[in-house]
Amino acid sequence: MNPLWLLRMAKWARNPPSSGRVKLVLAVIAFCLALYAVERWVGWPDALSPERLRVPNRVSP
Repeated sequence: MNPLWLLRMAKWARNPPSSGRVKLVLAVIAFCLALYAVERWVGWPDALSPERLRVPNRVSP
């Protein structure tokens, strides 16, 4: 385990984050999991998929 993580955990133990910050982080994680679940079960819409642009063949004159 990285020693910097131990220092960060010690800092959080001394000064825990506010309840609002914890709720925000949990909300972001829940949103990401929901988005992943929808993408996994329903699929990604074709309208939101970027289309590859073909590079035209250049013919020298």
